[in-house]
Amino acid sequence: MAGAVAGNAPIYLDYQATTPLAPEALAAMQPWLGDLTGPTGWANPHSSHAAGRKAAAAVEVARGHIAALMPSGGRVVFTGGATEALNMGLRGVLAGQAPRRKIVTIATEHAAVIDTCLWLETQGFRLHILPVGTDGLVDLDQARAAIDGDTAIVATMLVNNEIGVIQPVAALADLAHAAGALFLCDAVQGYGRVALPQSADMIAISGHKIHGPKGIGALWLRDGVAIEPLIHGGGQEQGLRSGTLSPALCAGFGAAAKVAATRQQDDAEHLAALQQAALRHFAGWQVNGSLDQRYAGNLNLRRDGLDVSRLLSDVRGVAFSAGSACASGSGRPSHVLTALGLPTEKVRSSIRLGFGRYTTVDEIERAAHLINSATTSQLGSHTG
Repeated sequence: MAGAVAGNAPIYLDYQATTPLAPEALAAMQPWLGDLTGPTGWANPHSSHAAGRKAAAAVEVARGHIAALMPSGGRVVFTGGATEALNMGLRGVLAGQAPRRKIVTIATEHAAVIDTCLWLETQGFRLHILPVGTDGLVDLDQARAAIDGDTAIVATMLVNNEIGVIQPVAALADLAHAAGALFLCDAVQGYGRVALPQSADMIAISGHKIHGPKGIGALWLRDGVAIEPLIHGGGQEQGLRSGTLSPALCAGFGAAAKVAATRQQDDAEHLAALQQAALRHFAGWQVNGSLDQRYAGNLNLRRDGLDVSRLLSDVRGVAFSAGSACASGSGRPSHVLTALGLPTEKVRSSIRLGFGRYTTVDEIERAAHLINSATTSQLGSHTG
């Protein structure tokens, strides 16, 4: 299946922002989008009648598919997305950690973690943000020194959404546990594709980053980890997340997880081929972040002197980005690239290419031609 939609649609290379909906996920959702004249697929899964019980059963099937990719000994709590899951993990667990007041995280974390931690600072918690090296990776000796007996939780992203580097999450989880702290992993960009930290206490994920639907995520909680709910009401989702679940969204998420489990090796091999093709065709660019400790479906590249805003406007045939979709339009340089020590002019000359299951090598080659041609034209005009 080709990555670009037929017709005049651009080649899609923004998989970190969102992924195309898998056909299997769409098919799983359709029975639960019924109308008044059809089957009762629109029933409330929290109702006790037969239609409600049928919808609830579909939700539990989906929960099982999602849990199958998680460590053993835990439970999956559905949320409205990964941002809610991360807030639930951080704020929910800290509500019961009064003696410990310290949070440790990393400078390149997603805003869902950083901004939540900054808010928790206003509530009396102490925040320690670990720096990263020029490769985007945290120094474990610095982490060991920071994670002490006052630390309540360590929150770390598995795969960075902007530069794709893979943090040493298993080692960080061990450091957290050695200090008596909990470990929360933001696995949004890695779930179903990269090995998860088996000793994590909480793992946050998102449906639309693994070819599932938008509007649904989940927080995995290890058995024995207690958190307070963020949303109060009917207590529908295990007493932790009030509100009516969507059987359609749950079913689509579950189907996407099931496909990811069966295709994990094939997807990894496909991504490796795409990455090698991209590196060949973008040989004149510099890679931001470690190339060794990296998820193969992400390349963050820069060309000194390039005006990326102009490049994005000039290359209409490719959908790519200058960084996180969540921060686009803010006008601020990427905090992730800045944390690598890059000056503003180099940050603003960087692009992010994201590719995945439905991308073809031919699309990589055509996209490289379009981007490189526009780049050569722009840089040539600067020197002419």
